[in-house]
This record gives sequence, C-alpha cells and structure tokens, in this order.
Amino acid sequence: MAVRHRLIKASPRTVWAVLADGDRYAEWVVGPSSSQQREGDWPQVDSTIAYEIRIGPVSLTNETVVRRCEEPHVLELEARAGVLGTARIAFELRPWGRHCLVILDEHPLQGVSGLLHNAGVEVVSQIRHRALLGRLARVCESEAHAGRSDGGRETPVAARSQAEGGAGA
Repeated sequence: MAVRHRLIKASPRTVWAVLADGDRYAEWVVGPSSSQQREGDWPQVDSTIAYEIRIGPVSLTNETVVRRCEEPHVLELEARAGVLGTARIAFELRPWGRHCLVILDEHPLQGVSGLLHNAGVEVVSQIRHRALLGRLARVCESEAHAGRSDGGRETPVAARSQAEGGAGA
C-alpha cells in the first residue's frame, strides 16, 4: 500500500478547491494529458472524470469515480484503468498551521494491478506519488501566492469587473 504525504504551503481551502475542480485533474495527476468531467457534479459521490493517457502513438481513455467525499477533508477516488484494473486513491487534508498536510494513500482493488502488486510496484508508486504531490503543491501554492482560494477560477463577470477597476461580483 503506497502512502505518502506532503506539506503544501497553501490553506486546506485552497488545496480542496483544486481537488474539487474536475477540469484541472490533468494539471496535477501524473499521466493524463487532458481531463474533463463526465457525469455528475465533481466531487460528489459517483461523479466521474474522463481522462486521456498518451503513450507514444497509443491513446487510452480511462475514468475516475468519486467514492467518498467529506468536504473539505477527505476525497476518495476509484481510478479505472481498463485491463490494468482499478485502484483506490484517497486524499486526506489536514490543517497544519497556515498550511495543509496532504496524505495520499493508494492501493489496487481489482484486476492485473492487484495480482502483480509487489515491492517493485510499490517503489514505482512512491515515485509517481512524489511527482503527483509535487505537481499538486505547485498548483496550490501558485493559487495561494496569487491570493486565490477558489482553485484559480474567476467568473468572467468578476474578472471583467476587476479589470475595469471594480470590486467584482
């Protein structure tokens, strides 16, 4: 079972806003080249995100389903990877002073990935998780530095109002 943690220098609210924006999934997850919300209202339970993974000339479309959501502290996902099977990916967000301690826990559920799970796969998972948490930290810390806690999304009205010197909507 691959468990890894990282202190992100952003508030738990900012980190949650990024995790809760399904259209930004490919920005911080290692592998997908694009993502889009498919069903439901992400991150509500049973909502899904479809994403594409490109390996050379091959393109695979997979999906991730929300299995548990306790806003703003817990998000548990089931990643479906076709013949490779499925995996449980859980994020726990803990306030840590002004920052957020993110604990990532992933393990296979079904399919080939569960059958082949061993110490070597665990090492690869740890490397992937280090990269994923690094990407998530960069996105969240960039949002925090910009002074936004909404995941970086401004409504067109608010952006236009601010550009015109107004207070926003």
